[in-house]
Amino acid sequence: MSGHDNGRATDRGLSRRAFVKALGVGSAAAGGLVLGRPSFGQGTPPPAEVETNIAEFMAVPKKPWSLPGPFPGKVIHVADPACLVDDKPDAAVVNGMVQRGITGLTGKDMAESFKLLFAPDDVVGIKINPVGYPLINVRHEVVDAVIGWLTANGLPRERIIIWDRFDLMLAEARYTPERFPGVGIVGLQTMDEEGAKWRDAAGHHVSEANFDPKAFYFAKGIEGKAVRGYKDDEFYLNQHVFAGEYSYFGRLLTEKLTKIINIAVFKNTGNGVSMVTKNIGYGAVCNTGRLHAPLFFRVNTEVCAAPWVRDKMVLSIIDGIRGQFDDGPMMNAKFVYPWHSLYFATDPFALDMIGHRHLVEKRKAAGVAVNEHPRYTEYLHYGEKLGLGVADPARIQYVKL
Repeated sequence: MSGHDNGRATDRGLSRRAFVKALGVGSAAAGGLVLGRPSFGQGTPPPAEVETNIAEFMAVPKKPWSLPGPFPGKVIHVADPACLVDDKPDAAVVNGMVQRGITGLTGKDMAESFKLLFAPDDVVGIKINPVGYPLINVRHEVVDAVIGWLTANGLPRERIIIWDRFDLMLAEARYTPERFPGVGIVGLQTMDEEGAKWRDAAGHHVSEANFDPKAFYFAKGIEGKAVRGYKDDEFYLNQHVFAGEYSYFGRLLTEKLTKIINIAVFKNTGNGVSMVTKNIGYGAVCNTGRLHAPLFFRVNTEVCAAPWVRDKMVLSIIDGIRGQFDDGPMMNAKFVYPWHSLYFATDPFALDMIGHRHLVEKRKAAGVAVNEHPRYTEYLHYGEKLGLGVADPARIQYVKL
């Protein structure tokens, strides 16, 4: 992708910044974050046609390990009621579930599975979802098990980075250097709830240098101004860094990571899901609030098509130890329930289709009015048309262990 000057992402912001930040556990609560709940509900109209740069992404040649990876259309679901004891995850059981899921997916032992997807000189980013601590975020025990697998096969801890969009939310969910010693902890963006410290001396967002002006998702005519759900444009900028037609990818993805493991949570966003494609689609780039209403879940597919995701995301996992069947993506304890499940795939579109079907079943069983309009899954079929995965349920190999 070619660079450009939008008046904000200039050479002034291109100096290298440390990727790993020491996050304290005393960060402010993230209750003010707007993560899409207002725009993805049942009343959302069909998205308007918007010009994006998807053609540029698709023009970049794929690599041997690009999506959908070595197991297109294959989804492994591991269920074990023993993973929760007194409503707390049992680390040993969770570790066993991770091993069963990985070996079930690859048909190989853990060492050979590692060699299939990684090399000892990789820099592996584990994208987590910290939203909803302590009930519905990605569990530490799942991440511990994944890190244990990587390090047991020769990947040094210093080559592993746990990351998410907001450093504040990572800290709130106790993803800190103290909890994960030797592992990098990176928030692509700093967001100041008080609204006082997010600008530098020149008046720019302090996180500008964390994003790559040469790598972006473009949506023509869709600017971050007067965006529904935000009280004013200043508050929007606080949370989104830029306000133009460009959503920039984090430099972490474009310059540092060589592989990505995407761990999402089993939960809803309106009548859709907030699982692996959304975890990366709205987590890898900034300036996203503007995209919800006009582009709906299409963003999930097109960000996955970008080479910085498509060519690096080799494994996706859904943490369904607990699930949330309504009022997502933010936590609502009223709708959180034990699901005792982990899901595994190299194909995120097949994985989200299975997750969607299972969540719809739960919503119906719970008496939630379900809108089954095709727009809630068409983005997955769009991914199949782009060659990024398999979304046709008839072609998905679903295996429950």
